[in-house]
Amino acid sequence: MIAPADLAHCEASIRTGSYSFHAASRLLPDRVRNPALALYAFCRMTDDSVDLTHDKAAAVLVLGERLDLIYRGTPRDAPADRAFAAVVEEFQMPRTLPEALLEGMAWDAIGKRYATLSGVYAYSARVAAAVGVMMAVLMRVRCPHALARACDLGVAMQLSNISRDVGEDAREGRFYLPTDWMDQAGIDIEAFLADPQPTKPIRRMVRHLLSDATRLYFRSEPGVGELPFDCRPGIYAARHIYCGIGREIARADYDSITRRAFTTKGQKIGWLILSTMQTLAASAMPRSAVLYGKPLPECAYLVEAAAERLPAGNPWGEGRAGELIAVLAQLKAREAARHRAALAEDRKRAI
Repeated sequence: MIAPADLAHCEASIRTGSYSFHAASRLLPDRVRNPALALYAFCRMTDDSVDLTHDKAAAVLVLGERLDLIYRGTPRDAPADRAFAAVVEEFQMPRTLPEALLEGMAWDAIGKRYATLSGVYAYSARVAAAVGVMMAVLMRVRCPHALARACDLGVAMQLSNISRDVGEDAREGRFYLPTDWMDQAGIDIEAFLADPQPTKPIRRMVRHLLSDATRLYFRSEPGVGELPFDCRPGIYAARHIYCGIGREIARADYDSITRRAFTTKGQKIGWLILSTMQTLAASAMPRSAVLYGKPLPECAYLVEAAAERLPAGNPWGEGRAGELIAVLAQLKAREAARHRAALAEDRKRAI
């Protein structure tokens, strides 16, 4: 399905750019691991394209064009694009899912902030839960209950990432904590970004976010039992590795500003072993009622896009909740204004 050279490129990019996923992916069967490497390489490419450039708006617009070419069946001549195009064709990947990821990148490009925890969930749905649902599609799983729990896991992972990167993000001018938490604590966001410090209120916010992530990690677990048996250890491993980041932050008294939490190779090996044992133990247990819980409202449209059959009456969501077209239009307008300003400046210099 995927050209060997393209697959090798994807694996190399993941090995150096996403240690946690690369470790967990070793437990996946090849029929899932190979397309998953292509998926993550494409996601990594989109993330880096926006993060590693000053012209983030232009980067997002280019990514939108690349995604459009992929869904036309004429991908750009690049390993990640070709590999992901093969995945899209083979698995009939719903376009809403990678578009959700692109929308999250667009939100980053415009520097969007989130007033409430629900807003942070909405962002996490796009940049993480959408990837979780795409992983389920790669496993040929379209059960809405399993997809809802995959969204829980994706959001939990993103909350762990946000908690770990508070200081790093602040130094880059990014802010992902709910702004109403800052208002309640009487902290000016711009002052914090200018001089981020691990004060008690900030550490309390990190603890709150990690507590919510832990709740979602546990809520996600019944969904793992709905995956093919040989896929379960890899997903359990991803869950434990990312949750382990939160435990390292807790050991540092929730200071993720002066230090960056990381997990060791030994810890990862231990979690890989634990995940195999958990798979065997969980297979003997009855289904948990948690499996049938509604998805987070912010993730409902992702479940709707990928589910083979929804519950009667579809009581979960309100359809497509994204604003991709509007956000891209905003980015295009910003780019056009920047171009006009540059031309005007050139004319002044010429005169």
